[in-house]
Amino acid sequence: MTRRIVAGYIILTIVVLVVLMVPLGITHEHNLEQDLLLRMERDAGVVASLVTDDVRQPTVAGQADVARVTEGYSAETGARVAVTDSAGTVISDTDPPAPGGRTLRTRPEVRTALGGTVATGSRYSDTLGTQLLYVAVPVAAGGTVYGAVRITYPASEVSEGATKYWLLLAAVGVVTLLAVALVGWLIARWVARPLSRLEQTADAVGAGDLAARAPEDEGPPEVRALAHRFNAMVAQVEDLVGSQEAFVADASHQLRTPLTAMRLRIENLGAEAGPAGDADAQAAIAEVDRLAQMVDSLLVLARAERGEAPAVRVDVSALVAERADAWVDLAAESGVQVLPRVAPGLHARVADGVLEQVVDNLIDNAVAAVATVAAAGQSPVGPSGDSAVVTVGVADAGEVVEISVTDTGPGLDADGKAHAFDRFWRAPTSRAGAGSGLGLPIVRRLVEGAGGTVALEDGPGGRGLRAVVRLPAS
Repeated sequence: MTRRIVAGYIILTIVVLVVLMVPLGITHEHNLEQDLLLRMERDAGVVASLVTDDVRQPTVAGQADVARVTEGYSAETGARVAVTDSAGTVISDTDPPAPGGRTLRTRPEVRTALGGTVATGSRYSDTLGTQLLYVAVPVAAGGTVYGAVRITYPASEVSEGATKYWLLLAAVGVVTLLAVALVGWLIARWVARPLSRLEQTADAVGAGDLAARAPEDEGPPEVRALAHRFNAMVAQVEDLVGSQEAFVADASHQLRTPLTAMRLRIENLGAEAGPAGDADAQAAIAEVDRLAQMVDSLLVLARAERGEAPAVRVDVSALVAERADAWVDLAAESGVQVLPRVAPGLHARVADGVLEQVVDNLIDNAVAAVATVAAAGQSPVGPSGDSAVVTVGVADAGEVVEISVTDTGPGLDADGKAHAFDRFWRAPTSRAGAGSGLGLPIVRRLVEGAGGTVALEDGPGGRGLRAVVRLPAS
Protein backbone atom coordinates (compact mmCIF):
# COMPACT_ATOMS: atom_id res chain seq x y z
CA MET A 1 0.00 0.00 0.00
CA THR A 2 2.83 2.40 0.89
CA ARG A 3 4.40 1.90 -2.54
CA ARG A 4 1.09 2.57 -4.29
CA ILE A 5 0.50 5.78 -2.34
CA VAL A 6 4.04 7.04 -3.00
CA ALA A 7 3.73 6.07 -6.67
CA GLY A 8 0.49 8.05 -6.87
CA TYR A 9 2.17 11.14 -5.40
CA ILE A 10 5.11 10.81 -7.79
CA ILE A 11 2.91 10.33 -10.87
CA LEU A 12 0.79 13.34 -9.92
CA THR A 13 3.94 15.42 -9.35
CA ILE A 14 5.39 14.35 -12.71
CA VAL A 15 2.19 15.41 -14.47
CA VAL A 16 2.25 18.80 -12.72
CA LEU A 17 5.95 19.29 -13.49
CA VAL A 18 5.45 18.43 -17.16
CA VAL A 19 2.46 20.77 -17.45
CA LEU A 20 4.42 23.62 -15.86
CA MET A 21 7.99 23.07 -17.02
CA VAL A 22 7.55 22.13 -20.68
CA PRO A 23 5.77 25.39 -21.58
CA LEU A 24 8.27 27.26 -19.41
CA GLY A 25 11.22 25.69 -21.23
CA ILE A 26 9.71 26.33 -24.66
CA THR A 27 8.93 29.95 -23.75
CA HIS A 28 12.43 30.48 -22.40
CA GLU A 29 13.98 29.12 -25.62
CA HIS A 30 11.76 31.42 -27.68
CA ASN A 31 12.69 34.41 -25.50
CA LEU A 32 16.39 33.63 -25.87
CA GLU A 33 15.99 33.68 -29.64
CA GLN A 34 14.00 36.90 -29.64
CA ASP A 35 16.45 38.63 -27.28
CA LEU A 36 19.36 37.61 -29.48
CA LEU A 37 17.61 38.84 -32.63
CA LEU A 38 16.78 42.19 -31.00
CA ARG A 39 20.37 42.62 -29.90
CA MET A 40 21.60 41.65 -33.36
CA GLU A 41 19.18 44.13 -34.96
CA ARG A 42 20.39 46.91 -32.68
CA ASP A 43 24.06 46.10 -33.32
CA ALA A 44 23.45 45.80 -37.07
CA GLY A 45 21.94 49.30 -37.05
CA VAL A 46 25.00 50.65 -35.20
CA VAL A 47 27.39 48.97 -37.66
CA ALA A 48 25.35 50.30 -40.59
CA SER A 49 25.56 53.87 -39.25
CA LEU A 50 29.35 53.52 -38.82
CA VAL A 51 29.97 52.27 -42.37
CA THR A 52 27.42 54.39 -44.24
CA ASP A 53 29.91 56.92 -45.60
CA ASP A 54 32.43 54.25 -46.63
CA VAL A 55 29.75 52.25 -48.42
CA ARG A 56 28.22 55.34 -50.01
CA GLN A 57 31.57 56.47 -51.48
CA PRO A 58 33.67 53.29 -51.74
CA THR A 59 37.43 53.70 -51.61
CA VAL A 60 40.30 51.44 -50.68
CA ALA A 61 40.70 53.25 -47.39
CA GLY A 62 36.96 53.07 -46.86
CA GLN A 63 36.95 49.33 -47.39
CA ALA A 64 39.70 49.06 -44.81
CA ASP A 65 37.60 51.09 -42.34
CA VAL A 66 34.57 48.82 -42.99
CA ALA A 67 36.70 45.75 -42.41
CA ARG A 68 38.08 47.22 -39.18
CA VAL A 69 34.58 47.95 -37.84
CA THR A 70 33.13 44.52 -38.73
CA GLU A 71 36.11 42.53 -37.51
CA GLY A 72 36.14 44.43 -34.23
CA TYR A 73 32.48 43.67 -33.68
CA SER A 74 32.98 40.03 -34.67
CA ALA A 75 35.92 39.65 -32.33
CA GLU A 76 33.91 41.08 -29.46
CA THR A 77 30.65 39.14 -30.00
CA GLY A 78 31.60 36.06 -32.05
CA ALA A 79 29.04 36.87 -34.72
CA ARG A 80 29.65 36.82 -38.45
CA VAL A 81 29.25 40.24 -40.08
CA ALA A 82 28.96 40.88 -43.81
CA VAL A 83 28.61 44.29 -45.53
CA THR A 84 27.50 44.58 -49.16
CA ASP A 85 27.01 47.40 -51.62
CA SER A 86 23.72 48.15 -53.31
CA ALA A 87 24.27 45.31 -55.80
CA GLY A 88 24.77 42.76 -53.04
CA THR A 89 28.51 42.43 -53.67
CA VAL A 90 30.43 41.74 -50.48
CA ILE A 91 32.58 44.62 -49.28
CA SER A 92 33.59 42.94 -46.01
CA ASP A 93 32.92 39.47 -44.54
CA THR A 94 34.39 38.41 -41.19
CA ASP A 95 34.09 34.69 -41.96
CA PRO A 96 33.92 34.08 -45.73
CA PRO A 97 33.28 30.46 -46.73
CA ALA A 98 35.72 30.84 -49.67
CA PRO A 99 38.34 33.41 -50.78
CA GLY A 100 37.64 35.92 -53.51
CA GLY A 101 34.80 38.26 -54.31
CA ARG A 102 31.27 37.04 -53.99
CA THR A 103 27.71 38.31 -53.85
CA LEU A 104 24.96 37.87 -51.28
CA ARG A 105 22.23 39.11 -53.59
CA THR A 106 20.67 35.65 -53.64
CA ARG A 107 20.19 35.59 -49.89
CA PRO A 108 16.56 36.46 -49.06
CA GLU A 109 17.43 38.56 -46.02
CA VAL A 110 19.96 40.59 -48.03
CA ARG A 111 17.45 41.19 -50.83
CA THR A 112 14.93 42.37 -48.22
CA ALA A 113 17.51 44.74 -46.65
CA LEU A 114 18.53 46.13 -50.06
CA GLY A 115 14.85 46.79 -50.59
CA GLY A 116 14.96 49.10 -47.55
CA THR A 117 13.39 46.76 -44.97
CA VAL A 118 14.93 45.15 -41.93
CA ALA A 119 14.91 41.30 -42.09
CA THR A 120 15.15 39.07 -39.02
CA GLY A 121 14.59 35.35 -38.47
CA SER A 122 16.23 31.97 -38.90
CA ARG A 123 16.85 29.70 -41.87
CA TYR A 124 18.96 26.80 -42.95
CA SER A 125 22.19 27.69 -44.76
CA ASP A 126 23.02 25.35 -47.62
CA THR A 127 26.47 26.86 -47.86
CA LEU A 128 27.35 26.35 -44.19
CA GLY A 129 25.14 23.32 -43.62
CA THR A 130 23.63 24.67 -40.39
CA GLN A 131 20.66 26.60 -39.03
CA LEU A 132 21.31 30.36 -38.78
CA LEU A 133 19.80 33.30 -36.92
CA TYR A 134 20.11 36.42 -39.05
CA VAL A 135 19.48 40.15 -39.07
CA ALA A 136 19.95 42.25 -42.20
CA VAL A 137 19.51 46.06 -42.18
CA PRO A 138 19.84 48.52 -45.04
CA VAL A 139 22.77 50.98 -45.19
CA ALA A 140 20.90 54.11 -46.22
CA ALA A 141 21.20 57.87 -46.23
CA GLY A 142 18.66 60.44 -47.39
CA GLY A 143 16.18 57.71 -48.27
CA THR A 144 18.62 55.95 -50.62
CA VAL A 145 19.88 52.43 -49.91
CA TYR A 146 23.61 52.04 -50.57
CA GLY A 147 24.11 48.54 -49.21
CA ALA A 148 23.27 46.15 -46.42
CA VAL A 149 24.74 44.88 -43.18
CA ARG A 150 23.99 41.27 -42.22
CA ILE A 151 24.82 39.73 -38.84
CA THR A 152 24.40 35.95 -38.35
CA TYR A 153 24.74 33.55 -35.47
CA PRO A 154 24.53 29.74 -35.59
CA ALA A 155 21.26 28.56 -33.98
CA SER A 156 23.38 26.50 -31.60
CA GLU A 157 24.04 29.75 -29.70
CA VAL A 158 20.40 29.68 -28.62
CA SER A 159 20.11 25.89 -28.29
CA GLU A 160 23.09 25.75 -25.94
CA GLY A 161 21.47 28.31 -23.64
CA ALA A 162 18.14 26.49 -23.93
CA THR A 163 19.82 23.16 -23.13
CA LYS A 164 21.34 24.59 -19.97
CA TYR A 165 17.91 25.87 -18.96
CA TRP A 166 16.31 22.49 -19.68
CA LEU A 167 18.97 20.83 -17.53
CA LEU A 168 18.25 23.32 -14.76
CA LEU A 169 14.54 22.53 -15.01
CA ALA A 170 15.32 18.80 -14.95
CA ALA A 171 17.44 19.24 -11.82
CA VAL A 172 14.65 21.18 -10.15
CA GLY A 173 12.21 18.45 -11.19
CA VAL A 174 14.41 15.66 -9.77
CA VAL A 175 14.83 17.51 -6.47
CA THR A 176 11.08 18.11 -6.36
CA LEU A 177 10.35 14.44 -7.04
CA LEU A 178 12.75 13.34 -4.31
CA ALA A 179 11.14 15.74 -1.85
CA VAL A 180 7.65 14.59 -2.84
CA ALA A 181 8.72 10.93 -2.58
CA LEU A 182 10.08 11.50 0.92
CA VAL A 183 7.03 13.43 2.12
CA GLY A 184 4.72 10.96 0.35
CA TRP A 185 6.48 8.03 2.00
CA LEU A 186 6.07 9.61 5.43
CA ILE A 187 2.38 10.30 4.80
CA ALA A 188 1.82 6.87 3.27
CA ARG A 189 3.50 5.17 6.19
CA TRP A 190 1.39 7.15 8.61
CA VAL A 191 -1.76 6.05 6.79
CA ALA A 192 -0.78 2.54 5.66
CA ARG A 193 0.90 1.29 8.80
CA PRO A 194 -2.29 1.11 10.90
CA LEU A 195 -4.14 -0.29 7.89
CA SER A 196 -1.52 -3.04 7.56
CA ARG A 197 -1.91 -3.84 11.24
CA LEU A 198 -5.67 -3.88 10.77
CA GLU A 199 -5.24 -6.29 7.87
CA GLN A 200 -2.97 -8.53 9.97
CA THR A 201 -5.54 -8.48 12.76
CA ALA A 202 -8.29 -9.39 10.28
CA ASP A 203 -6.18 -12.32 9.04
CA ALA A 204 -5.63 -13.46 12.62
CA VAL A 205 -9.36 -13.24 13.35
CA GLY A 206 -10.12 -15.12 10.14
CA ALA A 207 -7.69 -17.84 11.26
CA GLY A 208 -9.65 -18.22 14.51
CA ASP A 209 -7.83 -15.92 16.92
CA LEU A 210 -10.80 -13.97 18.22
CA ALA A 211 -8.64 -12.37 20.91
CA ALA A 212 -6.71 -10.34 18.31
CA ARG A 213 -7.31 -6.58 18.28
CA ALA A 214 -6.20 -3.78 15.97
CA PRO A 215 -4.43 -0.70 17.44
CA GLU A 216 -6.83 2.23 17.80
CA ASP A 217 -4.27 4.99 18.48
CA GLU A 218 -2.40 5.10 15.15
CA GLY A 219 -3.01 6.85 11.83
CA PRO A 220 -5.56 9.47 10.78
CA PRO A 221 -8.92 9.77 12.58
CA GLU A 222 -10.77 7.79 9.90
CA VAL A 223 -8.42 4.81 10.30
CA ARG A 224 -8.68 4.99 14.10
CA ALA A 225 -12.47 5.00 13.86
CA LEU A 226 -12.34 2.00 11.51
CA ALA A 227 -10.07 0.11 13.91
CA HIS A 228 -12.40 0.90 16.81
CA ARG A 229 -15.45 -0.39 14.92
CA PHE A 230 -13.55 -3.47 13.79
CA ASN A 231 -12.48 -4.27 17.36
CA ALA A 232 -16.05 -3.80 18.59
CA MET A 233 -17.30 -6.19 15.90
CA VAL A 234 -14.66 -8.82 16.76
CA ALA A 235 -15.53 -8.51 20.44
CA GLN A 236 -19.19 -9.18 19.63
CA VAL A 237 -18.25 -12.18 17.48
CA GLU A 238 -15.99 -13.47 20.27
CA ASP A 239 -18.85 -13.20 22.76
CA LEU A 240 -21.25 -14.97 20.41
CA VAL A 241 -18.81 -17.77 19.58
CA GLY A 242 -17.88 -18.15 23.23
CA SER A 243 -21.52 -18.39 24.20
CA GLN A 244 -22.15 -20.94 21.47
CA GLU A 245 -19.14 -23.06 22.46
CA ALA A 246 -20.12 -22.86 26.13
CA PHE A 247 -23.67 -23.90 25.26
CA VAL A 248 -22.50 -26.89 23.22
CA ALA A 249 -20.10 -27.95 25.96
CA ASP A 250 -22.68 -27.54 28.72
CA ALA A 251 -25.43 -29.24 26.75
CA SER A 252 -23.15 -32.14 25.83
CA HIS A 253 -22.07 -32.52 29.42
CA GLN A 254 -25.63 -32.39 30.76
CA LEU A 255 -26.91 -34.92 28.20
CA ARG A 256 -24.45 -37.62 29.22
CA THR A 257 -26.26 -38.43 32.51
CA PRO A 258 -29.80 -38.87 31.10
CA LEU A 259 -28.41 -40.94 28.20
CA THR A 260 -26.67 -43.26 30.64
CA ALA A 261 -29.88 -43.58 32.66
CA MET A 262 -31.89 -44.24 29.48
CA ARG A 263 -29.52 -47.04 28.49
CA LEU A 264 -29.90 -48.72 31.86
CA ARG A 265 -33.70 -48.49 31.73
CA ILE A 266 -33.79 -49.99 28.21
CA GLU A 267 -31.58 -52.87 29.36
CA ASN A 268 -33.93 -53.52 32.26
CA LEU A 269 -36.98 -53.37 30.00
CA GLY A 270 -35.32 -55.78 27.57
CA ALA A 271 -34.62 -58.25 30.35
CA GLU A 272 -38.25 -58.06 31.55
CA ALA A 273 -39.68 -58.34 28.01
CA GLY A 274 -37.96 -61.64 27.44
CA PRO A 275 -36.60 -62.95 24.12
CA ALA A 276 -39.38 -61.35 22.10
CA GLY A 277 -38.48 -57.81 23.13
CA ASP A 278 -34.74 -58.30 23.50
CA ALA A 279 -34.02 -57.54 19.82
CA ASP A 280 -35.88 -54.23 19.99
CA ALA A 281 -34.13 -53.37 23.26
CA GLN A 282 -30.71 -54.04 21.74
CA ALA A 283 -31.54 -51.83 18.72
CA ALA A 284 -32.65 -49.04 21.07
CA ILE A 285 -29.45 -49.44 23.13
CA ALA A 286 -27.39 -49.17 19.92
CA GLU A 287 -29.13 -45.90 19.07
CA VAL A 288 -28.56 -44.59 22.61
CA ASP A 289 -24.86 -45.55 22.33
CA ARG A 290 -24.62 -43.75 19.01
CA LEU A 291 -26.28 -40.66 20.52
CA ALA A 292 -23.91 -40.85 23.50
CA GLN A 293 -20.95 -41.08 21.13
CA MET A 294 -22.19 -38.00 19.28
CA VAL A 295 -22.61 -36.09 22.54
CA ASP A 296 -19.07 -37.04 23.60
CA SER A 297 -17.76 -35.92 20.20
CA LEU A 298 -19.52 -32.57 20.49
CA LEU A 299 -18.01 -32.09 23.95
CA VAL A 300 -14.52 -32.88 22.64
CA LEU A 301 -15.03 -30.53 19.68
CA ALA A 302 -16.24 -27.70 21.91
CA ARG A 303 -13.25 -28.08 24.20
CA ALA A 304 -10.89 -28.18 21.22
CA GLU A 305 -12.34 -24.98 19.78
CA ARG A 306 -11.99 -23.23 23.10
CA GLY A 307 -8.33 -24.28 23.31
CA GLU A 308 -8.39 -24.76 27.04
CA ALA A 309 -5.35 -27.05 27.54
CA PRO A 310 -1.74 -25.77 27.24
CA ALA A 311 0.73 -27.45 24.87
CA VAL A 312 3.34 -29.87 26.24
CA ARG A 313 6.20 -31.80 24.63
CA VAL A 314 4.95 -35.26 23.67
CA ASP A 315 6.86 -38.36 22.54
CA VAL A 316 4.90 -38.88 19.33
CA SER A 317 6.60 -42.16 18.46
CA ALA A 318 5.82 -43.82 21.79
CA LEU A 319 2.26 -42.50 21.97
CA VAL A 320 1.29 -43.56 18.42
CA ALA A 321 2.85 -46.99 18.93
CA GLU A 322 0.86 -47.39 22.16
CA ARG A 323 -2.44 -46.43 20.48
CA ALA A 324 -1.76 -48.75 17.54
CA ASP A 325 -1.15 -51.67 19.95
CA ALA A 326 -4.35 -50.80 21.79
CA TRP A 327 -6.32 -51.16 18.56
CA VAL A 328 -4.84 -54.50 17.46
CA ASP A 329 -7.27 -56.74 19.32
CA LEU A 330 -10.31 -54.51 18.77
CA ALA A 331 -9.65 -54.32 15.00
CA ALA A 332 -9.08 -58.08 14.84
CA GLU A 333 -12.69 -58.60 15.95
CA SER A 334 -13.70 -56.98 12.63
CA GLY A 335 -11.12 -59.01 10.70
CA VAL A 336 -8.76 -56.05 10.29
CA GLN A 337 -5.04 -56.15 10.95
CA VAL A 338 -3.34 -53.05 12.46
CA LEU A 339 0.36 -52.71 11.56
CA PRO A 340 2.53 -50.07 13.29
CA ARG A 341 5.38 -48.49 11.29
CA VAL A 342 6.81 -46.04 13.80
CA ALA A 343 10.19 -44.28 13.65
CA PRO A 344 11.51 -43.82 17.22
CA GLY A 345 12.45 -40.63 19.08
CA LEU A 346 10.15 -38.08 17.40
CA HIS A 347 8.55 -35.32 19.50
CA ALA A 348 6.00 -32.49 19.03
CA ARG A 349 4.23 -29.96 21.24
CA VAL A 350 0.49 -30.59 21.62
CA ALA A 351 -2.07 -30.25 24.40
CA ASP A 352 -2.37 -33.18 26.78
CA GLY A 353 -4.74 -35.83 25.41
CA VAL A 354 -5.00 -34.27 21.95
CA LEU A 355 -2.77 -36.71 20.07
CA GLU A 356 -4.53 -39.74 21.56
CA GLN A 357 -7.89 -38.47 20.29
CA VAL A 358 -6.45 -37.70 16.85
CA VAL A 359 -4.87 -41.12 16.41
CA ASP A 360 -7.88 -42.99 17.82
CA ASN A 361 -10.27 -41.17 15.48
CA LEU A 362 -8.13 -41.85 12.43
CA ILE A 363 -7.64 -45.54 13.29
CA ASP A 364 -11.34 -45.91 14.09
CA ASN A 365 -12.29 -44.47 10.67
CA ALA A 366 -9.72 -46.64 8.89
CA VAL A 367 -10.82 -49.86 10.62
CA ALA A 368 -14.47 -49.06 9.87
CA ALA A 369 -13.65 -48.43 6.19
CA VAL A 370 -11.75 -51.72 5.82
CA ALA A 371 -14.43 -53.64 7.73
CA THR A 372 -17.06 -52.21 5.38
CA VAL A 373 -15.21 -53.63 2.37
CA ALA A 374 -14.69 -56.98 4.10
CA ALA A 375 -18.39 -57.14 5.04
CA ALA A 376 -19.28 -56.59 1.38
CA GLY A 377 -17.32 -59.73 0.47
CA GLN A 378 -14.45 -57.88 -1.21
CA SER A 379 -10.75 -58.53 -0.56
CA PRO A 380 -8.87 -55.28 -0.01
CA VAL A 381 -5.11 -55.57 -0.43
CA GLY A 382 -2.55 -53.58 1.53
CA PRO A 383 0.80 -52.22 0.31
CA SER A 384 2.59 -55.36 1.50
CA GLY A 385 0.10 -57.70 -0.13
CA ASP A 386 -1.92 -58.27 3.06
CA SER A 387 -5.70 -57.89 2.93
CA ALA A 388 -7.81 -55.88 5.41
CA VAL A 389 -4.86 -53.89 6.75
CA VAL A 390 -4.57 -50.54 8.54
CA THR A 391 -1.01 -49.23 8.67
CA VAL A 392 -0.16 -46.66 11.35
CA GLY A 393 3.09 -44.79 10.72
CA VAL A 394 5.25 -42.06 12.23
CA ALA A 395 8.10 -40.57 10.17
CA ASP A 396 10.61 -37.72 10.34
CA ALA A 397 9.79 -35.18 7.58
CA GLY A 398 12.39 -32.54 8.38
CA GLU A 399 10.83 -29.75 10.41
CA VAL A 400 7.61 -31.69 10.94
CA VAL A 401 6.61 -35.04 12.39
CA GLU A 402 4.38 -36.96 9.97
CA ILE A 403 1.73 -39.29 11.35
CA SER A 404 -0.08 -41.42 8.77
CA VAL A 405 -2.95 -43.89 8.93
CA THR A 406 -3.37 -45.88 5.70
CA ASP A 407 -6.22 -48.29 5.04
CA THR A 408 -7.17 -50.69 2.27
CA GLY A 409 -10.80 -49.60 2.24
CA PRO A 410 -12.88 -48.15 -0.60
CA GLY A 411 -11.19 -44.73 -0.42
CA LEU A 412 -12.79 -41.43 -1.34
CA ASP A 413 -13.15 -39.51 -4.58
CA ALA A 414 -12.06 -35.87 -4.90
CA ASP A 415 -15.47 -34.58 -3.77
CA GLY A 416 -15.41 -36.88 -0.77
CA LYS A 417 -11.96 -35.68 0.28
CA ALA A 418 -13.15 -32.08 0.00
CA HIS A 419 -16.16 -32.67 2.30
CA ALA A 420 -14.70 -35.27 4.68
CA PHE A 421 -13.83 -32.62 7.29
CA ASP A 422 -17.33 -31.08 7.26
CA ARG A 423 -19.31 -31.67 10.44
CA PHE A 424 -21.83 -34.53 10.31
CA TRP A 425 -20.70 -35.53 6.78
CA ARG A 426 -20.44 -39.27 6.21
CA ALA A 427 -19.11 -41.21 3.26
CA PRO A 428 -21.72 -42.84 0.98
CA THR A 429 -20.06 -46.23 1.65
CA SER A 430 -20.51 -45.93 5.45
CA ARG A 431 -22.68 -48.50 7.15
CA ALA A 432 -26.04 -47.24 8.32
CA GLY A 433 -25.86 -45.97 11.89
CA ALA A 434 -22.06 -46.05 11.98
CA GLY A 435 -20.26 -42.98 13.26
CA SER A 436 -21.44 -39.47 14.05
CA GLY A 437 -19.74 -37.56 11.24
CA LEU A 438 -17.68 -35.60 13.78
CA GLY A 439 -14.49 -37.67 13.92
CA LEU A 440 -12.54 -35.92 11.16
CA PRO A 441 -13.79 -32.39 12.08
CA ILE A 442 -12.51 -33.07 15.60
CA VAL A 443 -9.18 -34.27 14.19
CA ARG A 444 -8.78 -31.19 12.04
CA ARG A 445 -9.65 -28.80 14.88
CA LEU A 446 -7.27 -30.52 17.31
CA VAL A 447 -4.42 -30.66 14.78
CA GLU A 448 -4.80 -27.06 13.64
CA GLY A 449 -5.00 -25.97 17.27
CA ALA A 450 -1.57 -27.57 17.73
CA GLY A 451 -0.18 -25.64 14.73
CA GLY A 452 -0.27 -28.63 12.36
CA THR A 453 -2.15 -29.74 9.25
CA VAL A 454 -4.18 -32.79 8.28
CA ALA A 455 -4.97 -34.04 4.79
CA LEU A 456 -6.52 -37.03 3.04
CA GLU A 457 -4.65 -38.68 0.18
CA ASP A 458 -5.09 -41.76 -1.99
CA GLY A 459 -3.42 -44.87 -0.62
CA PRO A 460 -0.48 -46.60 -2.35
CA GLY A 461 -1.38 -47.64 -5.86
CA GLY A 462 -4.57 -45.57 -5.69
CA ARG A 463 -6.24 -48.09 -3.32
CA GLY A 464 -7.70 -47.07 0.01
CA LEU A 465 -7.16 -43.82 1.87
CA ARG A 466 -4.17 -42.28 3.61
CA ALA A 467 -4.77 -39.72 6.38
CA VAL A 468 -1.65 -37.62 7.05
CA VAL A 469 -1.13 -35.40 10.10
CA ARG A 470 1.88 -33.07 10.13
CA LEU A 471 2.95 -31.43 13.40
CA PRO A 472 5.91 -29.07 13.98
CA ALA A 473 8.79 -31.11 15.37
CA SER A 474 9.98 -30.27 18.87
